[in-house]
Amino acid sequence: MSVLDIAKGMGVTLGHLFKKPVTVRYPDEPVDIKPRFRGRHHLLRHPSGLEKCIGCSLCAAACPAYAIYVEAAENDPNDPTSPGERYAKIYEINMLRCIFCGMCEEACPTGAIVLGHEFELADFRYPDFVYGKEDMLVGTKGSKWQRREAQAKNEDVKLGFKAGPRPELEGVDY
Repeated sequence: MSVLDIAKGMGVTLGHLFKKPVTVRYPDEPVDIKPRFRGRHHLLRHPSGLEKCIGCSLCAAACPAYAIYVEAAENDPNDPTSPGERYAKIYEINMLRCIFCGMCEEACPTGAIVLGHEFELADFRYPDFVYGKEDMLVGTKGSKWQRREAQAKNEDVKLGFKAGPRPELEGVDY
């Protein structure tokens, strides 16, 4: 390493020394999220209200971390849950195992699962990291911990981000 290399490095340091810092006062100010960011999973519904998931377990087969568990059941023809013959009776994702790769999203033939923009998934209890179907259906806002805290304070769930529109997440208002 020569003196010239040290001088170049110091020049870069001095160049950044007088620039305005890029600091976001999180959580008071919302963080900008890129539209392609992959966060918490959402299970979508058809416009008629039926669930898009048909319980095929292709997402679980595609998951490299084995984080997804799907148990299918026969659909009741009188009161269907999904438009197919079957539906996902149990749909769980272990968020501690999930690597947010999006393979489940790509493997789903009906487009039932998408990864949204929510990144605040921290919690204090291990069982709360296993998200069930009711935690992921479209319209459920926030992580389990955020919903638990908001309910204790009788407030709405406050998300610490703002994101651009994403057509896959129809019906989700951020």
